[in-house]
Amino acid sequence: MFKNHTISILVENKPGVLQKVTGLFTRRGFNIESITVGSSEVENLARMVIVVYADLKGLEQVKKQLNKLVDVIKVIELDPNSSVKRELCLIKVKTNDAKARTEVMQYTEVFRCNIVDVCDHAITLEVIGHPNKINALIKLLKNYGIKKIARTGPTAVSRGLVL
Repeated sequence: MFKNHTISILVENKPGVLQKVTGLFTRRGFNIESITVGSSEVENLARMVIVVYADLKGLEQVKKQLNKLVDVIKVIELDPNSSVKRELCLIKVKTNDAKARTEVMQYTEVFRCNIVDVCDHAITLEVIGHPNKINALIKLLKNYGIKKIARTGPTAVSRGLVL
């Protein structure tokens, strides 16, 4: 059965590694839903968090092939029940009148957003949280007219002391 899987990969922090890793997904015919890459807690190592839509058999093959790459230190699939997943999203919303502006500002309180920019006819919100939270906010704001959305895609870490 196909579903989204979140994979955390610890890699050497050097040029070309990202291309090697993403190339494996391309060769297997999997689309990467999102990818975040940044430095890790270990000097000269980076962490990639990749969300991919795949079946278990295909995912296992990709994980085995990733582990064969010289630049890859460790690969784990993050269990949704024992990991923390967050995403950053910026949303620019039309607020053509005082009523709309007030209502959008009330949503910022409910969803614990930050207002990062205000102009005559729009408010830009910053929301951080689980992708489901962000999707729910976007659904509510569509009624006002969303001018722009910029999403980072989820990043995640396991709970406890695992990778």
